[in-house]
Amino acid sequence: MPRPRRFRMVLAEPTVNYFKPAGVPLSALKETILNVEEFEAIRLKDLEELDQGPAAKEMHISQPTFNRLLKNARKKIADAIVNGRAIKIEGGKYKMTPGMGRGRGQGMGLGRGQGRRGRMGGFGAGPEGTCVCPNCGYREAKIRGVPCASKKCPKCKIPLARSQ
Repeated sequence: MPRPRRFRMVLAEPTVNYFKPAGVPLSALKETILNVEEFEAIRLKDLEELDQGPAAKEMHISQPTFNRLLKNARKKIADAIVNGRAIKIEGGKYKMTPGMGRGRGQGMGLGRGQGRRGRMGGFGAGPEGTCVCPNCGYREAKIRGVPCASKKCPKCKIPLARSQ
């Protein structure tokens, strides 16, 4: 049985998630799906010009995994450009980087070891606190024994994060 895939840390979801060739009707186009973590790999390597090692650390993954993400992303983008396909950015297994203060979401409480408190590391460490949507800021009371990540935002349909 394969090892479960780890979440990749992403600074922010893209503000624009669809690109298409000009002058071609949407109904006539085929789509290429670019995962959010592939988008983040492109952003870190090509836009921020980070080396693969530091970029991989920012995403909390190994350098070989980062290299595979980058290779897959570049291949998908090249295929879309050469073959006149639309690029849709969606999906993947990722979490928002906590407390970065950039992008659309707050990304609170989803990091590995971020804001560590007590033996539970700040997650599930008691009944107090609220569950918050990292995208739109929607809040609801935390229920003891029910992880915030198991609840979804009624507006955005993404998992909620724990807030103290």
